[in-house]
Amino acid sequence: MSNLFTEMLAEKGVLLADGATGTNLFNMGLMSGDAPELWNTDHPEKILTLYRGAVNAGSDLFLTNTFGANASRLKLHNAQSRAHELSRVAAELGREVADTAGRKVIVAGSVGPTGEIMEPVGTLSHASAVEMFHETADGLKTGGADIGWLETISAPEEYRAAAEGFALAGLPWVGTMSFDTAGRTMMGMTSAGMVDMVHDLDNQPLAYGANCGTGASDLLRTVLGFSAKNATLPIVAKGNAGIPKYHEGHIHYDGTPELMAKYAVMARNCGAQVIGGCCGTMPVHLEKMREALDTTAKGAAPELEEIKAALGAFSSDSDGTDGAGPTRAPRKGRRRR
Repeated sequence: MSNLFTEMLAEKGVLLADGATGTNLFNMGLMSGDAPELWNTDHPEKILTLYRGAVNAGSDLFLTNTFGANASRLKLHNAQSRAHELSRVAAELGREVADTAGRKVIVAGSVGPTGEIMEPVGTLSHASAVEMFHETADGLKTGGADIGWLETISAPEEYRAAAEGFALAGLPWVGTMSFDTAGRTMMGMTSAGMVDMVHDLDNQPLAYGANCGTGASDLLRTVLGFSAKNATLPIVAKGNAGIPKYHEGHIHYDGTPELMAKYAVMARNCGAQVIGGCCGTMPVHLEKMREALDTTAKGAAPELEEIKAALGAFSSDSDGTDGAGPTRAPRKGRRRR
């Protein structure tokens, strides 16, 4: 089925996604512990600024401010009944920005994890998870989102539940997982395992890939793991802007715009067709990423040593696909929490 995402990907070959939501909102005054999604109605002008920052920097798509807009996460703020409303409003604001951009821009409705652990390990049932994802997806579709965008998922069970939720809402989607535990997701999924899972879904995503995790080096190693499977769906790379550092009471990411430009080009060479940034990535990074993708020809897939030399050391010896287990390489500094 044709939609703006598939049309633009076919036309351009590679799409530049947006950067961080949280980092940019914290820079606008969001306080730790607050629900960013409440700003959709309380501070819509700041959400419009967030979206326009990505579009003005050259992004072909941006994510809505709805990462935690599900009943489970909003319950922490006594706003569980507002999941559909907050999702709808976020998409409506996104629609306003996209429709006045002067070019084609995709509004991607962000859908994050529920924050609960699914059965049989945890207590969240499959049916309840599907219901929550359906509610958020329906709100995004009602507000005018072009696609849904599942991100930062660790459990395959939750990924499958989200796929059903998007199907019920009739919203095409993209889905990424976070490989932040020695090359695996927190719940043990490898890059190869994700490819197998995605291609086995009844409601397949338009594209799949990795976001967040540790540093850009690790994320590109995961992308190489996807590419090695020679699967058919487009691959997404949305890595953090370097490694987080705690300084004067705040988390800062050490990835410069120049480093993220190198990452963007290498991500394309690794096989990614949708490339963006995650934590720490601001419009100034996106501008350099846009410039690099537009002015640099695609090259051969890099070797691991090339990635390491350009972007920094890997956080573990293994990417999780060799059966070696989660042995971490020596590293300095605090691990991101």
